Amino acid sequence: MARLFDRRVGDYYMNRCVFLYLMWLCAAGVVFSAGAVSADPNAYDPLKIPEGWNPRTVDLTVNDAQRQRPIPVWVYLPSNPKPAAVVLFSHGLGGACENNPYLGKHWAGRGYAAVFVQHPGSDTSVWQDKPPQERMAAMKKAANGQNFLLRVKDIPAVLDQIEQWNKTEGHMLQGRLDMSRVGMSGHSFGAVTTQAVSGQLTGLRQMFTDERIKAAVAFSPSSPKRGKPEKAFAKVSIPWMLMTGTKDVSMIGEADVKSRLAVFPALPPGQKYEVVLYNAEHSAFSDRPLPGDTEQRNPNHHRVILALSTAFWDAYLNHDAAAKTWLNGNGPQSILQTNDRWQKK
Repeated sequence: MARLFDRRVGDYYMNRCVFLYLMWLCAAGVVFSAGAVSADPNAYDPLKIPEGWNPRTVDLTVNDAQRQRPIPVWVYLPSNPKPAAVVLFSHGLGGACENNPYLGKHWAGRGYAAVFVQHPGSDTSVWQDKPPQERMAAMKKAANGQNFLLRVKDIPAVLDQIEQWNKTEGHMLQGRLDMSRVGMSGHSFGAVTTQAVSGQLTGLRQMFTDERIKAAVAFSPSSPKRGKPEKAFAKVSIPWMLMTGTKDVSMIGEADVKSRLAVFPALPPGQKYEVVLYNAEHSAFSDRPLPGDTEQRNPNHHRVILALSTAFWDAYLNHDAAAKTWLNGNGPQSILQTNDRWQKK
């Protein structure tokens, strides 16, 4: 009886020690790390960047002479001086090219030249000189077709200019860009911009597709206000990734969650992806909360955004086989939380 008691006590302490040891391993990052998706140092990990990484940033202005329009751009450069794949980002209504540095810093840390574009007329100039009580009305007024047309024409103008800078002797971007590997992304109004230059047929019955764009990520996408989504997205021929949330509603515009979720089913099959983050509001994809937010920000949302977008760029801009395997296999499930939704076709 004494031996049985001693054995049970011993088993208890052994199990307790094993439990504490496993907890220590988790805390140390051996079993799981908040900054990585795999404990295996040789496994593909889209969250891995050099420790203490800070990219070189370049503040430039594209002058579109044809439209007499200056377009500010903020460029995050990778440490490797070899030509890098280019990822463009278009901000939302009232934003600026300096917004969302968490994306630019990470993408540059992964070896991309991240070019963040600012769109005059639908940027911070809309609201920053207005009294607080007038800002919302000014923002709503700026969400118009004229600014949409300005935006979709900004993207080819920026691509033309950075392509020229890449060839210009002595320019800080000389030889830094691989213009055969260009990705496009954007949030909210920037997602509308991204969709239009990446294959969507707009309500204006025009195609603004730029053939230099090889893959696209839309944060808070939306389906057209008029017509069937299947017709609008029928000619999307490049890889697309959509990111939205179960509470992704903007205070400006008519795009609701239903509109955002209608995009993925309407896309032609093949290299198309969607993640829907649980309880994610419109601001989840930006770097700060927005007026009207009701949910506490979930730190894992940015982790998912960085991992999935990076794996997508790696797969379709860098043609990384390990990234494509991770993206099309169980990789996304390793970072998603229980109520998040992920699908591909």
